[in-house]
Amino acid sequence: MRATILVVDDEPAIRDVLVYNLTKARFRALAAADGDQALELARRERPDLVILDLMLPGIDGLEVCRALRQEGDIPIIMLTALDAEVDRVVGLELGADDYVVKPFSVRELMARVKSVLRRAQKAAEPEGLVLRLGDLSLDSGRHEVAWRGAPIALSALEFALLHALLRHPGQVLSREQLLDQVWGYDFAGDLRLVDTAVKRLRAKLRAADPAAGRLLLTVRGFGYKLAEEE
Repeated sequence: MRATILVVDDEPAIRDVLVYNLTKARFRALAAADGDQALELARRERPDLVILDLMLPGIDGLEVCRALRQEGDIPIIMLTALDAEVDRVVGLELGADDYVVKPFSVRELMARVKSVLRRAQKAAEPEGLVLRLGDLSLDSGRHEVAWRGAPIALSALEFALLHALLRHPGQVLSREQLLDQVWGYDFAGDLRLVDTAVKRLRAKLRAADPAAGRLLLTVRGFGYKLAEEE
């Protein structure tokens, strides 16, 4: 079945270009011109991915991102203006998976789309492998994470990040290594993609138990690692 992608942008030229290229790549493309229409389509059509411009009339892109994250785990790629650094950081903290800065290369955006969809698909494919670190467990076949037997709900991105760290317990992984392993491409740009994803993952672990949150350590100037519970 073809993946469904929702394009949300108030500029008709950008919507048309993206819908054309997505359709050419054999995706099912939907389009919305504002936040209200975006939420209506997302709730009705359940797309596999949303390409979301942050500057929208009415409900802005950040509010759309917040609403989508409260309602489910649809992957989101943000489209942001070159000078919209604060909004970009807020969007990542709200749960966006990735971002592309306008004006953007269609080829680059398509590569990001395919990378995000691959990660989501991989998370849904059974591998039958259970990774454990102390009281923390990750079942890749069932796509389940638990702390002392109690489930922890993670997004596909957070699950992939934890999976990468659990494969190398005690080993420090640089942000560049995590970009390559989790996001699936060599991206020499904004490393806050990793930082904000780690921040969200740590918050969810901490919400389950403060001891779980303490497993995810920051190694300043280099990266992150998982360590045994003290």
